[in-house]
Amino acid sequence: MPSSLRILAIAGLCALLGACSLFKFPGVHRIEVQQGNIITQEMVDQLKPGMTRRQVRFVLGTPLLEDTFNPNRWDYVNRVRDPKGDVSQKRFSVYFNGDILIATSGDWQPAGWP
Repeated sequence: MPSSLRILAIAGLCALLGACSLFKFPGVHRIEVQQGNIITQEMVDQLKPGMTRRQVRFVLGTPLLEDTFNPNRWDYVNRVRDPKGDVSQKRFSVYFNGDILIATSGDWQPAGWP
């Protein structure tokens, strides 16, 4: 009799512990997580055709990706995960001919560029 009572008690405890996972407890604080480069439209508007790599790095910061196979392209990536778990990602690329800025592409466009 005691062994069947013990089995019943263990089964009851397992059921109670499993039921705890059904509830979402309030008050769990989650923060916004930002990764990559912070790029703003104001920063992008400072770019002008003919700028050097050094000038672009001064304005935008160090690129997240410098492609080994295409050294004339720098990629800036910004990824944000909000407290709900939704993820947004923005990209911005600059292209050089040698040491001179010739083009951009991505989620921002410099003002006054063709």
